[in-house]
Amino acid sequence: MLSKCANPACSAPFLYLSQGRLYKMETAIREGNPDRPDFADAQNMRAERRLEYFWLCEDCVPKVRLTYSRDSGIGAAPLAKAVGAS
Repeated sequence: MLSKCANPACSAPFLYLSQGRLYKMETAIREGNPDRPDFADAQNMRAERRLEYFWLCEDCVPKVRLTYSRDSGIGAAPLAKAVGAS
């Protein structure tokens, strides 16, 4: 369930869809047994893909973009300004 802005640096609460932008992203869940010594072995790991929804508040939409990494999950990266923009 969405409760706040997906930007970790922002604490804006999710109240209305019209106060930001909703994103649908495909993520993966790593499954395996961490107690087994061969946990890092690819045969012991299984990635389950699923669709998840994330929301950026209206203040963060023009400043950041959502990123996904299998290791760290969802994050936010600053948007680069367009060349020649003032």
